[in-house]
Amino acid sequence: MPADYPGGKHPHHGTEPDLYFTDRGIEELEKRRGEEEVTFEWLAEQLRTFVDLNPDFEVPVERLATWLARLDDEDDEDE
Repeated sequence: MPADYPGGKHPHHGTEPDLYFTDRGIEELEKRRGEEEVTFEWLAEQLRTFVDLNPDFEVPVERLATWLARLDDEDDEDE
């Protein structure tokens, strides 16, 4: 878990009973495929396929991809 969360914990994985809708999908992904290893090339192809099938999600997928790409960029943290 990234250390940039207060107390090193994800804000939605504490003792709070409420989950965001996306947490259910993330938890299913982790449960079903958590032991697998993938490349970013594979992930990028899956994201492209998803957007092709679901064009309404182009902007959120683009934001997620950009966020993942820039995780280690210290210069982008101020934006």
